[in-house]
Amino acid sequence: MSRLILIGGGELKNRETLKIDEYIAGEAKRAAGERRACGLFLPTASHDCMPYYNTFHKVYTGIFDIKTDVALTVNREVDLDKMSGKFEKADFLYVGGGDTVYMIEQWKKSGILPLIEEFYKSGKLVCGLSAGAICWFETMYSDSVVEGAFEIFPALGWVKGKISPHYDERMLDFDEIVLYNRWCAWGLENNSALEMQDGEPARSISAGGRVMLLDASSGELQKTVF
Repeated sequence: MSRLILIGGGELKNRETLKIDEYIAGEAKRAAGERRACGLFLPTASHDCMPYYNTFHKVYTGIFDIKTDVALTVNREVDLDKMSGKFEKADFLYVGGGDTVYMIEQWKKSGILPLIEEFYKSGKLVCGLSAGAICWFETMYSDSVVEGAFEIFPALGWVKGKISPHYDERMLDFDEIVLYNRWCAWGLENNSALEMQDGEPARSISAGGRVMLLDASSGELQKTVF
């Protein structure tokens, strides 16, 4: 069973998503059993920003006593054997926010996308915030090319549907696109998370935000808090 925890946004360094992080840590510890759980952080979307990884480490090791590691792919030759070892040791992946389009292309260029897909299909937990939340879908709403200029982009297509992070900040524009195209889509507010199991919605987790299901298939936009 594939498992995704998709976080709409929020500042990890300010502990804004802490309730969601607590849930992720608990699931990782449950999967690890007697071992100390390990989380592998992928900061590709932020161009391998190490302060971002340091924040992840401070939260997951400092608060939840989980061992962490980082997968770096930017401006370097990736040793896929060593990288594979990192994935094998991890109980969960955490994909950070940033430039989603760049991240997907860098995963392909560096050769780690098959490792991510194998991990995802193995049933281990995959988590992500913002870029790391939307990249798995067929279609994503992002400002990856020009900051502040939001567009619809194709994503990995591992999960059916369309999605926007930071929905509380992008609501009006995204609603208009969904209504015009008569789509069904997900809107993830900051400090909210959606858990998907085998591509189907399982539950929402809130640290103050809401997960919204948008349905414009009838020609009118209906919104449901999931």
